[in-house]
Amino acid sequence: MPPPPKTATNFHEILEQIWWRLDTALDLEMIRWSAMLGAVEALENGTTGIVDHHESPNAIEGSLDVIAEACAEVGVRINTTYGITDRHGPEGAKRGLAENERFIKAGGNGFVGVHASFTCSDESLEAAAGLANDLGVGVHIHVAEGIDDIDAPKRLAGLTNDKWLLIHGVHLPDNHELSGTIVHNPRSNLNNAVGYANPARFSNPVGLGTDGIGSNMIEAFRLAYVMQRSVDVTASPDDAWSWLEAGWSIMPEARHDTVTWNYDPMDPWHLAFTAGVMPSEIVVDDEVVFTNGKTTRVDADEVRAKAREQAARLHALL
Repeated sequence: MPPPPKTATNFHEILEQIWWRLDTALDLEMIRWSAMLGAVEALENGTTGIVDHHESPNAIEGSLDVIAEACAEVGVRINTTYGITDRHGPEGAKRGLAENERFIKAGGNGFVGVHASFTCSDESLEAAAGLANDLGVGVHIHVAEGIDDIDAPKRLAGLTNDKWLLIHGVHLPDNHELSGTIVHNPRSNLNNAVGYANPARFSNPVGLGTDGIGSNMIEAFRLAYVMQRSVDVTASPDDAWSWLEAGWSIMPEARHDTVTWNYDPMDPWHLAFTAGVMPSEIVVDDEVVFTNGKTTRVDADEVRAKAREQAARLHALL
């Protein structure tokens, strides 16, 4: 990937110079192979379900189908959503809402997505909350990840409910009064230098995620533990493990998947201090989808080759 036009020195510049430029360059073929590669790497790390937040402002319509179909081909469960924003005008936000509505009404497993309150108008936030209520699903939104979004509690007041996924919460006050599950993404927060969420302080349910930086949830658990330990020497691995287990509340169907690991016992106190734990076999819906280090439904080498081709196209556009 080529370097950004200038070196980003804060979170907002990271968004402007890297992620938002990347989003606008995506097309459906890039999205397909990116999703399929992500699904392959999920299985390689023992992850059977992905909760995805997607944005591609120049390829909105049908993008959620492309992601869902790519993951299904690999054998990975997917809950996906389109993150609406007013960065490209109110019409772009409406197109994003329409994609969420179309996908869910057609039977897709998803939330109504919002990028973040600081890139959306009040009208768009209210429309997203209303659509989610009409569809009986939650809203998946980045909340107070950086100081740019510090007004999120005020902007979202009265809109949230227990079905919402509040991603990050780094700059949320303890008494933010928002409902929903806060999803902690320690590696992403470190990478973007936005601070530490310290999720143990919240009364909300807390889940654990990666914000798209890999899919190794055991490693995410291990990092979440040591980050908590860095501010509280009494913290134990049990807290971070409970955040990992909360994923089953978000995607309950994955609870019955079976992953056989190369390590025993798979308990938080051992895993917090043991690197290199990998799956040896994975069964989803009574089908073996990963064994002997390989996916069974697709050729991982071919997926990687196709993904490299699409990455080259993406990088040329950037």
